[in-house]
Amino acid sequence: MAHGGLDVVTVCTPSGTHAALAGQALEAGLHVVVEKPLDADLVAARALHAAAATRPEQMVSVISQHRHDPSAMAIHEALEQGRLGRVTSAVANVDWYRKQAYYDSGDWRGTWAQDGGGALANQGIHTLDLLLWFLGEPLEVFAYTARLGHERIDVEDVAVAVIRFTSGALATVHASTTVYPDLGVRLGIHGTDGSAVIEGDLLSYFHARDAEGAAWVANQVGAQEDENKNVLGGFDPAGSHTSQYGDSHALQWADVVRAIRSGGQPWVGLDHGLNALATVRAIYLSATLGQPIRVAEVLAGDYDGVPVRTGQVPQASQTSG
Repeated sequence: MAHGGLDVVTVCTPSGTHAALAGQALEAGLHVVVEKPLDADLVAARALHAAAATRPEQMVSVISQHRHDPSAMAIHEALEQGRLGRVTSAVANVDWYRKQAYYDSGDWRGTWAQDGGGALANQGIHTLDLLLWFLGEPLEVFAYTARLGHERIDVEDVAVAVIRFTSGALATVHASTTVYPDLGVRLGIHGTDGSAVIEGDLLSYFHARDAEGAAWVANQVGAQEDENKNVLGGFDPAGSHTSQYGDSHALQWADVVRAIRSGGQPWVGLDHGLNALATVRAIYLSATLGQPIRVAEVLAGDYDGVPVRTGQVPQASQTSG
């Protein structure tokens, strides 16, 4: 950065260093792309967000590549059109497996300070981000976390949470790195007029009432993918990504380039990364304190300085006289 000649910096370092390094790039006048999560510390992430707001001419994006999966874009488009009716619930499962060697591979892994959490903050945040994109503003969470399958880490390898959204919809989240032999990711979105399911990165189920007609079939995936080709192709600057399942990182970078060249905003900005991080911290706070936590209060800084831990703080025993 000191020698110049750069347009954009991407921050792919341990999570606890993201906001500070991104801030240095901003100060150097560069565009910035930050890997997920935005940071391990919400205070640092909030400071980066404030700094970026004073430099609107600089593009800042957070990697949330699964928003660029054709499957996710197809569901989001259907939701925007109201085709699934009122969204009532969702189920997000991140059923992954990580050997002990994964956590032993770097001294930053499995730490609160540098990893920012465990199965939820590092692995599950991708699916949580999609959940927020589909269902909107999270209102309140209640959660439990545990460390059950790994040693020499401070953070959880199992997290379960219930999220209540401002729309009234309810969602469950399960994120784990202890699911042998690894069952992957499944995200189901359910409404009064339809349901959709992503497994892995692919749209595995889609059914909307408005597409039943005389030729009703239980799973309308093929038809939905065909319907969304124009939508998907219209997003890609090259107009060629409608069949590129698995190329979502490249698609997000194509959008970054588009934003830089046009002077516009990236599709995934700091607001999205900050909201996802605040929801993760709300889940950790709930698991620590044993109480429901409102996400807006976490985002506003009401819980800044409250330490989180794996599992729940034991409550004092109560006896009746």
